Amino acid sequence: MMAKFRAIVMKANDNVATVVEPIAPNTGVDLKVGEETVSIQVSEAIPFGHKFAIREIGEGDRIVKYGEVIGLATQNIKVGQHVHVHNLESCRGRGDK
Repeated sequence: MMAKFRAIVMKANDNVATVVEPIAPNTGVDLKVGEETVSIQVSEAIPFGHKFAIREIGEGDRIVKYGEVIGLATQNIKVGQHVHVHNLESCRGRGDK
Protein backbone atom coordinates (compact mmCIF):
# COMPACT_ATOMS: atom_id res chain seq x y z
CA MET A 1 0.00 0.00 0.00
CA MET A 2 1.34 3.41 -0.94
CA ALA A 3 1.84 5.83 1.96
CA LYS A 4 -0.10 9.07 1.85
CA PHE A 5 2.20 11.97 2.59
CA ARG A 6 0.61 15.06 4.11
CA ALA A 7 3.69 17.23 3.65
CA ILE A 8 6.57 17.43 1.20
CA VAL A 9 10.30 17.99 1.48
CA MET A 10 11.91 18.72 -1.87
CA LYS A 11 15.63 18.72 -1.01
CA ALA A 12 17.67 16.80 1.56
CA ASN A 13 19.03 20.07 3.03
CA ASP A 14 15.54 21.52 3.67
CA ASN A 15 14.81 22.12 7.34
CA VAL A 16 11.08 22.63 6.82
CA ALA A 17 8.30 20.61 5.20
CA THR A 18 5.38 22.16 3.33
CA VAL A 19 1.96 20.72 4.13
CA VAL A 20 -0.36 19.66 1.31
CA GLU A 21 -3.42 19.51 3.58
CA PRO A 22 -4.18 21.15 6.94
CA ILE A 23 -2.66 19.30 9.90
CA ALA A 24 -4.12 19.35 13.42
CA PRO A 25 -1.93 19.81 16.51
CA ASN A 26 -0.26 16.67 17.93
CA THR A 27 -0.50 14.75 14.67
CA GLY A 28 2.17 12.31 13.50
CA VAL A 29 3.25 12.97 9.91
CA ASP A 30 5.37 10.74 7.69
CA LEU A 31 7.70 12.50 5.26
CA LYS A 32 9.85 11.31 2.42
CA VAL A 33 13.29 12.92 2.88
CA GLY A 34 15.53 11.68 0.11
CA GLU A 35 15.23 7.90 0.18
CA GLU A 36 14.14 7.78 3.82
CA THR A 37 10.71 8.01 5.39
CA VAL A 38 10.81 10.14 8.53
CA SER A 39 8.05 10.44 11.14
CA ILE A 40 7.56 13.77 12.90
CA GLN A 41 5.05 14.84 15.55
CA VAL A 42 3.56 18.18 14.51
CA SER A 43 2.89 20.23 17.64
CA GLU A 44 0.71 23.02 16.26
CA ALA A 45 -2.06 23.48 13.70
CA ILE A 46 -0.46 23.91 10.26
CA PRO A 47 -2.66 25.44 7.53
CA PHE A 48 -2.49 24.22 3.94
CA GLY A 49 0.66 25.49 2.20
CA HIS A 50 2.41 26.46 5.43
CA LYS A 51 5.56 24.92 6.85
CA PHE A 52 6.76 23.10 9.94
CA ALA A 53 10.30 22.42 11.12
CA ILE A 54 11.73 18.99 10.43
CA ARG A 55 14.95 19.78 12.34
CA GLU A 56 15.81 21.97 15.30
CA ILE A 57 16.37 25.52 14.02
CA GLY A 58 18.21 28.03 16.18
CA GLU A 59 17.55 31.75 16.35
CA GLY A 60 19.35 33.36 13.40
CA ASP A 61 19.63 30.10 11.46
CA ARG A 62 18.64 29.95 7.83
CA ILE A 63 15.23 28.52 6.91
CA VAL A 64 15.68 26.29 3.85
CA LYS A 65 12.71 25.29 1.68
CA TYR A 66 12.97 23.58 -1.72
CA GLY A 67 16.78 23.80 -1.33
CA GLU A 68 16.73 27.60 -1.10
CA VAL A 69 17.15 29.95 1.84
CA ILE A 70 13.83 31.74 2.34
CA GLY A 71 14.58 33.56 5.59
CA LEU A 72 16.14 33.58 9.03
CA ALA A 73 14.64 32.23 12.24
CA THR A 74 13.77 35.01 14.68
CA GLN A 75 13.62 32.53 17.57
CA ASN A 76 14.49 28.92 18.32
CA ILE A 77 12.13 26.57 16.50
CA LYS A 78 11.60 22.99 17.62
CA VAL A 79 10.89 20.02 15.37
CA GLY A 80 7.18 19.99 14.51
CA GLN A 81 6.56 23.69 15.16
CA HIS A 82 4.85 25.96 12.64
CA VAL A 83 7.32 28.13 10.67
CA HIS A 84 5.79 31.35 9.38
CA VAL A 85 6.04 35.14 9.79
CA HIS A 86 5.81 34.90 13.60
CA ASN A 87 9.21 33.16 13.75
CA LEU A 88 10.73 33.76 10.30
CA GLU A 89 12.13 36.96 8.82
CA SER A 90 12.62 37.20 5.08
CA CYS A 91 16.14 37.89 3.88
CA ARG A 92 15.25 38.47 0.24
CA GLY A 93 14.86 41.79 -1.50
CA ARG A 94 14.71 43.79 1.73
CA GLY A 95 17.30 46.43 0.95
CA ASP A 96 17.54 47.30 4.65
CA LYS A 97 20.03 44.58 5.63
